[in-house]
This record gives sequence, structure tokens and C-alpha cells, in this order.
Amino acid sequence: MIRRTAPFAAKGNTDLDNWSIEKSKDLYGIGTWGSGFFDVNASGNVMVTPFGAKGPNVDVLELVRDLQERGIRVPMLIRFPDITKARIELIGNCFAKAIQDNNYKGAYRGVYPIKVNQQRHLVEELIKFGQANRLGLEAGSKPELLVVLAMMNTPDALIICNGFKDAEYIETAILSQKLGRNTIIVVDRASELPMIIAAAKKFNTRPKIGLRAKLHSRGAGKWVDSTGDRSKFGLTPLEIVECVETLKKEEMLDCLELLHFHIGSQIPSISSVKGSLKEGTRFYTELHLMGARPKFIDVGGGLGVDYDGSGVTDSSINYSEQEYANDVVSIVQSVCDERGVPHPDIVTEAGRALVAHHSLLVFNVLGLNEVQKKELMFQASKDDHRVIQELQYVYEQLNDKNLHEFYHDVMHIKETTLQLFTFGVLSLTQRAKIEHMSWVILTRMEQLAWAGGADSEDLAKALQDLLSDTYFCNFSVFQSMPDSWAVGQLFPVMPIHRLTEEPTRKAILVDLTCDSDGKIGQFIDAATGSKAKKTALEVHSVDPSTPYYMGVFLVGAYQEILGDLHNLFGDTDAVHITITNAGYTVDHVVEGDTVTEVLSYVQYQRPELIEGIRRASEHSILKGTITKAEARLLMRHYEEGLSGYTYLEEQE
Repeated sequence: MIRRTAPFAAKGNTDLDNWSIEKSKDLYGIGTWGSGFFDVNASGNVMVTPFGAKGPNVDVLELVRDLQERGIRVPMLIRFPDITKARIELIGNCFAKAIQDNNYKGAYRGVYPIKVNQQRHLVEELIKFGQANRLGLEAGSKPELLVVLAMMNTPDALIICNGFKDAEYIETAILSQKLGRNTIIVVDRASELPMIIAAAKKFNTRPKIGLRAKLHSRGAGKWVDSTGDRSKFGLTPLEIVECVETLKKEEMLDCLELLHFHIGSQIPSISSVKGSLKEGTRFYTELHLMGARPKFIDVGGGLGVDYDGSGVTDSSINYSEQEYANDVVSIVQSVCDERGVPHPDIVTEAGRALVAHHSLLVFNVLGLNEVQKKELMFQASKDDHRVIQELQYVYEQLNDKNLHEFYHDVMHIKETTLQLFTFGVLSLTQRAKIEHMSWVILTRMEQLAWAGGADSEDLAKALQDLLSDTYFCNFSVFQSMPDSWAVGQLFPVMPIHRLTEEPTRKAILVDLTCDSDGKIGQFIDAATGSKAKKTALEVHSVDPSTPYYMGVFLVGAYQEILGDLHNLFGDTDAVHITITNAGYTVDHVVEGDTVTEVLSYVQYQRPELIEGIRRASEHSILKGTITKAEARLLMRHYEEGLSGYTYLEEQE
């Protein structure tokens, strides 16, 4: 890994002259979080490599340009089914190896919880690619159950029913068994078991039942509160015992086929996984000792994704998929062997780990607010205000010896300037000069601070935050990456092109929403690989005449489904791309929301809106405040706006 001594390259700097693709890859960490699916080609563009470095790939910049020619707009979400297929195969192969290495007697049965991303084309791809491994689906609500029952066509694949259940949910799940569906209803709350028994008697069916144990062991990471004694779902030990006794009384103990527990989402540490597995498997063996014969143990979700490549943060993991599989298999085996219980089939509900990698959000930069000032535009004269003359002195005398002293002087001047202006001591022109000179001096100070080593590192970081540009970007954080805003989730962010050039600027990225939280202000610190987060991202200078595209990676899990309509920005255009030896194919195009569609979600109807503007136009024509031609043009713009994209569109 490289570590730069300064965030900006000075003119003539050898680092600038010798910048390379490898330095860009290290700077943005694409080799760590990319999991082999993303790389940079000789042109300096990000490429997608779902089959590894030697397999076919696609240049993302060329792909974006090609898609735009087809009428697909930025921001756009690009999905790569080949990556989904690779992730399914990877996890399946990891468990197959662990089972073989341990001489484990059970099988592996993966299940995808569709709450992670319910997009139809994605679910279809998961079912198709998962047929060889009998990949099943999990539903956490009645609407999801209706989807899962209609979509699942893999013979013997599991359908796991979780979440809150009413009689209709339970009866639908039980009746699906008559269609040949392998549907297991998990009792998340004790009150659900009587409803299951009643429905089974009503339809003369032997239901397939699972019990969800509420573990005392807690997970780790951002979603730790979903586990432990106070978790939302699950049965206490007493409730499990009572459920078993009820099933015995009803002569339905043989219907108990599965023990389920959940240790949380995005578990960063393998030690948390191990502790929960031991406790959960003990529940399973105790069911056998009580006379039940379940054959599945569902260890739930939790298999994490390395979003930042550090191995030490909540947005990372300190284990591999193979290590996870090894621990799950070996722990279940050892606890079962200790109690003389047959090895069950192992079910996992890995969702994030299956689909996070396959989606990439691409957006364009619309403009910027530049804070750095590298050249002084004027010299202070004796007629200028005393504060301006003081800044001229600081500018001329600044060096590494007086850096800290002068920094405090300049920051004091910035504070007092506002007071002087407010009380009428400074004119607007004088205030403008002071601000310009301050930014020029602070820009020079940052270069000196980074060059000063450890003694000036804290100052350098403070100046870096102060001097970061603001890049205005064509997307909505709330729609396309809500976890970034809601829970501080880190996603890999980087330019998708110009990676042969050194990025000489630092910036935060702000979206189109009228909300101060609508920004990306924390970034992966790939250079140090630590828990530290950068507060600004290295970017290139922007030429208004040439599009500058950036990508947010690994957004395939939860982000689309959790996205909201803040400021009425809707879904982006989405496209599914399959990569072949001859190039790529566009499998599906899902057009983003139109303004009309978004407005209908909040009960505004297109005809009523148009009629309102039409009446206002006719009234204004009568008043003489608008001409008929102007009214006609306004109506055309209005109707076209209702049919258009909710995001800003590039001029054709």
C-alpha cells in the first residue's frame, strides 16, 4: 500500500509525473474490497471482471457511454448477474469443501432472504444460478411469501417462512405444500404455533414446522441489537419447551423439522459467529434429546461483506467465506457428536454476501464548490484594512517553522472578520479580499503540514477537512445508498475513469436533495487500512465540458429496497449486463421512475396537476401577464417534466 506525504501534488512533483494505475488502485483500495470482481485497465478505467483477471471483462466507462446512447440515463444502477452466479458458487463450494474435509454427514442448503433485494430479475437469476445447489428462498412477510411461492421452481429447494404471521399467511404456506413446495413455517412467536396446528387440522395436512430460538449470545457490528435476549424475534428456552410439549400432545412432534437462530447481519468478527453457533447447536441437540427429530439447523444470516477491505471495522470482516463455512460445519459437527445426535443439513440465510457485490451505482458530477486557492490574486496596499495587511505579512513570511503559530492567527482573523463585517467595520469588498487571502494561505499551510511529518499530521488533517471541495453529484443518497446516511455504512466510492492521472483534489460528495445530510462525507482509508475514515475523497479536477463519472460499489444488498423518495427523487434507471467473450449483452432494462409515477405515490394525479396549470394559464392570459405562445410553451414543458426522469438529465 502507498501512503502519500501530501494530499495534493505540487507543480513539478515527481509523484505527479510518475503516477500510475497501481497507485490509483492502492489509493481507492479496489484490490481489497473488489473481491476479484473489479479492476483497472490500461486505459485507466474501472473494469468488471466476474470471471477473474484472465476472463472476459467490460470497461465500465465504455459501458456507461454505450448505455447512454441506448437512452439509459445517469444516475444508473448497473447489475452484473455473472457476479451473483460467482457468489452463489463460491459459498456453495466453501461449504462443500468444509463438509468433505470434516467428513460431515449432512448437506448444505442455502436460502436467500428476499428482503435483502426483492427485484424480480435478481430473484429469477438467483433461482436459475442456484439450481445446482438447491438454493431456496426465505420470506419474512405475507407479500414476500406470495412472491416466493410463485417464483420458486427448484425441486426440493427450501422455502423458509419467517416474520409476523396471521392465519392467512399460515394457511397459504401450509396449502403450498400441496403444490409440491418444500415450505417450512418457522415459529417466531409462541402464539403462532396454535394457528399452525389449527390450519393443519383444517386442511388435513402434516405441516413442516421450525422453531426459532432466541439466543443469549449477541452478535457484533452495526446490527448487534437484532440479537440477544432483547431481540425482536425468537422463542425463550421456556417457550421452546412448551412448544415441544404442545406438539407431543397433538401427536405432531414429527412435524418439527428445523431449528432456527439468527446472529445478526454483517457480522465483522468470526469470534461472534463461533459463540452463537455453539449455543444455537445446543438448542438443536436438546430437541433431539426431548424426542423430536429435526433434520435442519438454520444458522440464519450474518455472513458479512468486506466493504472497505480493512478487516477491522464494522464495514469489514476479519474472516473469509471458507473460514466461515469451516467454523459452521465443524462447530455443528462437534456439538452434535458430543451429544450423539445425527448431523443435520445446514441451512444459511446469506443474503448480503450473495448480492452486495453485483450492483454498481454510476453518477455524474454536475459541478463543484472549490475552496482551495493556490494563487494570490492581488497584493495588499497601504490603503487596505489592517487585517488585509496582516494576512499579506503571513503570506510572505509563512514557513514550516511558524506554521502552527500562523495557522492560529489566520483562524482568529477568519472569526473576527465576521464580527467586523456584521458591525459595519468592513465593507463587502474588504471581506471578500480577506476570505480569498485566507484560503490561499490555508492551502499553502496544508502542503507544509503534510510535508512536516508526524509533528504536523493533526494540523494537516484539520486543514484537509477545511479545504475539501464540494462536488455536486447527480444522485440521491436517500434513494440509492440509504445505509450510508442511516447507519454510517461505508461503501467503496471512486472515479470510474482517469485513473492514469493523479487525483489532485479532495472533496466531499453532495447529492441533489435539499438536505444537509444528503452527502457522502466518510470514505474508506485504503492507504492505511485502519479503522480511520477519510473525511474527503481524492478526486480529479472537473472540466465542465467533459463528464466526470463516479461509482459507488457493492450496493446490491438492501439499498434499493430501503431507498426513499426524499425530495421525490425516485428509482434510477437499472440495467442487467451479462459479460461474454464477445463483449456483453443487455439482458434487462428497468426504467427509473418518472415524475408522474413518483407524484402518484404521494397521491398527486397527472390529469389534475395539468388541469391546475391550464386553468392558471387561462386566467393569466385574460389578465395579460402571459401570452398564448408562452402559455403553450409552459404547458409543453410542464407535461414533458411530468413524463421525465426525476434526476437531472444531460442535454442532448
